[in-house]
Amino acid sequence: MKMTQDTTAKATRRLPAEWEPQSFLQLTFPHANSDWEYMLDEATRCFVDIIDAARPYQQVLVVCDDIKRVRSFFNDTENLCFTEAPLNDTWARDHGGITVLEAGKAIVQDYIFNGWGNKFEAGLDNQITSQLFNQRLLQNCSLESFDFVLEGGSIESDGKGTILTTSDCLLEKNRNPHYSKQEIENILLTNFGAERVLWLDNGYLAGDDTDSHIDTLARLCNEDTIAYVGCNHPEDEHYDALQKMKLELQQLQKADGTPYRLVELPFPDACFDSEGNRLPATYANFTIINKAVLVPVYGVSQDEDAVEILASCFPERKIIPVNCRVLIEQHGSLHCVTMQYPEAVKLKS
Repeated sequence: MKMTQDTTAKATRRLPAEWEPQSFLQLTFPHANSDWEYMLDEATRCFVDIIDAARPYQQVLVVCDDIKRVRSFFNDTENLCFTEAPLNDTWARDHGGITVLEAGKAIVQDYIFNGWGNKFEAGLDNQITSQLFNQRLLQNCSLESFDFVLEGGSIESDGKGTILTTSDCLLEKNRNPHYSKQEIENILLTNFGAERVLWLDNGYLAGDDTDSHIDTLARLCNEDTIAYVGCNHPEDEHYDALQKMKLELQQLQKADGTPYRLVELPFPDACFDSEGNRLPATYANFTIINKAVLVPVYGVSQDEDAVEILASCFPERKIIPVNCRVLIEQHGSLHCVTMQYPEAVKLKS
C-alpha cells in the first residue's frame, strides 16, 4: 500500500460517494446477442429483480436493445425509463458515466471502456454514455470525454478527496500502457478533484475478468468504514492474497491520520460453472441506493451472515438481498451491473 497527495488537484471538483443522494440507477439489460444467450431467461429474471428492488427508492434507467421486449418483463413502469442503444454486454458499472460535481454543477465523465484490457469486444458499450447525451436523456449536466481507459468498478470515493483503488487493475498493461503509476494517479487526482489515492497491491478473486476491481474486494461504506472480503481458510487459493490485503487495509489511514474501521465480510462457499471453473462470488459487490443497500447473495451458507454484517454497516438503510448466482456465471455481480447518478443529474421526463 502506498499513499500520496497532490495539492494541485482542483479544489472545486469532487467525486461524490455512493451513499450520497442519488437521482437514478442505470442498468444495461441482457439480450440474446451477447454472452448471456445460453442463459438469457435466468439473467433476465435477475435483472428484473434488481430493478424491482431499486425502483421503490429512485428512478431506474434501463438501457436495452428493444424497449418493447424489455418493458414486457415489468408489471408497470413506475420509476422506470427505457432507452434503446446498440449493446455488447451488460456491465454498466464499467461502461457507464462517472459523475463529478464542480462548483455545484454535474459533469458526467466518459472514459474509454475497452473490455477490461481488450479481453472482450466492447466498442458498442463504449458509446452508450455519449448516446445518452445524444438522445438528450441526461439533463442538468455536461459531458466530459477522456482518451483514457477507466472503469467505474476500479475506483471507490469517500466524497471528500480520497480515492481507493488497486494497482493490479489500474496498472494493467492493456489499459493505459503509456502512463506511469504516478501519471495515472495524477489523472485521478485532477479529474476527480481528489487529495489522495490509496492503492491496494494485493487481493484477487478466481474467475474475475477485471484484474481485481476494488468493488469486488474492499468498499467504503462511509468515510470511516471499509468492508472487505476476508478469507480465513489456509487451504483456499485466496488465503495468502486476501490476508496480505487485510494487512494493507490495517495500515491505511483516514485523512486525519486515524485508522479506518474495518469490517470483514465472509468468503462465500466456492461456486463453479458447468466446466468446473471457479466463479468470483463476493459480498463486497453491493450497491448503495437511496435509503437502501442491494446485497448480492448466492444461495450459500454465508449469505445470511453477509446480510447481517452489511446491515451493521448501514444501520439507517434497508438491506435488500438479491440472488445474483447467475451473474457470477459471467464473472460479475450486482454492483458490476449498476451505475448510480447523483441527484444533480436529471432524467428527461
